[in-house]
Amino acid sequence: MDQSIKKKYNYWQWRTLIILMIGYALFYFVRKNFSIAMPALKSELGLDETQLGIFLTLNGIVYGVSRFINGFISDRARSKKFIMGLGLLLSAVVNFVIGLSPQMNGLFHYMDASGKATVGLVYFIGSLWLINGFTQGMGYPPCGSLMAHWIKPSELATKQSVWNSSHSIGAGLVAVLIGTFILGRFGYEAWQWCFFIPAILAAAGSFLLFFGLKNSPSDVGLPSPELLDEHVPASQAAAAEHETPEHAHALYKVLLKKMVFRNPMIWILAVSNFCVYVIRFTILDWGSMFLTDYKQLPIATAANVVAASEIVGGIIGTLLAGWVTDRFFKSKAHHTCLIFMVMATLCFFAFWRMPQSNTGLAIFFLIMSSFFIYGPQALTGIAASNQATKRAAASANGILGIFGYASTTVSGLAFGMIAKSFGWNTVFAVAIAFGILGCLVFAIMWKAPADGYSKAEKIIEEFEAAKE
Repeated sequence: MDQSIKKKYNYWQWRTLIILMIGYALFYFVRKNFSIAMPALKSELGLDETQLGIFLTLNGIVYGVSRFINGFISDRARSKKFIMGLGLLLSAVVNFVIGLSPQMNGLFHYMDASGKATVGLVYFIGSLWLINGFTQGMGYPPCGSLMAHWIKPSELATKQSVWNSSHSIGAGLVAVLIGTFILGRFGYEAWQWCFFIPAILAAAGSFLLFFGLKNSPSDVGLPSPELLDEHVPASQAAAAEHETPEHAHALYKVLLKKMVFRNPMIWILAVSNFCVYVIRFTILDWGSMFLTDYKQLPIATAANVVAASEIVGGIIGTLLAGWVTDRFFKSKAHHTCLIFMVMATLCFFAFWRMPQSNTGLAIFFLIMSSFFIYGPQALTGIAASNQATKRAAASANGILGIFGYASTTVSGLAFGMIAKSFGWNTVFAVAIAFGILGCLVFAIMWKAPADGYSKAEKIIEEFEAAKE
């Protein structure tokens, strides 16, 4: 490859990756701010664990459906960056309105005589959080599709793991912002700013996505990354460069059916993703609650622990998982997923069974559980992208998204009801059971290949032969 082209390609690839990281981190500012603010919502508005769990569950289900729908749209849409930017902007608007909801009391009588939320306010915030679930689902699919278009398949695990650290950066920073600088400094009565400040930052970030991204290498005069990847069949890579839109659409439908819906690897990854997200959301969504209720930590300390779990555990764990996958497992992401899932489950069990007097070691094991769970959290999506190939990467990840966020039926509503009725010990036991199930499901696909490009090559050959 010509050195000038290589230099230009590297610049645009890393520019795209960095902007996607910033943008997706800001999605977390207007999604996980709710979880960190839950102790304040319980204290100031009188919301209980069951109501909060319902919010988390319904938001997660709508988010999963949105990811599924937007996965298909992103695979076919010309302007993927517009979908992502619009989603972030709309999420900012929803969060700002939630922050303003007490000011609407004069119109709707949202507050009772004691200053607590009425049923009307519960429905209002819940409805807005449902809308936020849909707008949030406009974030991941364009990211997965854009990276599959900008990064060589043989490097996708490493570089998408770099991008995946944006989950932890966003969740960790918003935990510090809300738990330490807002609630920790000004008290629970400042809960509205837990929505105002993230909304302002997200709105600014949406314009970075609109104007900083390019949809594909061809937009800046560069070749497809498959042409530079020796692991991808040359005929498949070359054909993708010269096909017509009509041909591409017909081929997409064939690949969607055979590489996604009839691909057992995608469904195995989807079920595994459900189990991964149960543990992940137990820590991320309920961490500030069970650390204050179960471990008796102050809110600022609990928020810092959640932030450390995300920033220290999630970022380093994600990067290590991607590097190990490409370096030692020949890009077979499902191998790394199994190993990391086993370790995450063991660490979460150790956190649960640690004596109350040994808070420091308990915190260590919680952080390590996050460290390991972010490996499969990142790599299931990467594995799905590689198994479905870049032509159907977002669609495959849409299916994983539905399963992943359907887990909020367990980690949200079910755990909220269990915590209220039976206590946190039962919550931890159920979460660990799902961790064990996830290990068993990952083990089923141990012998699967690293990607589906060879399989796709045969499907494309059959498709072309049938047209002649």
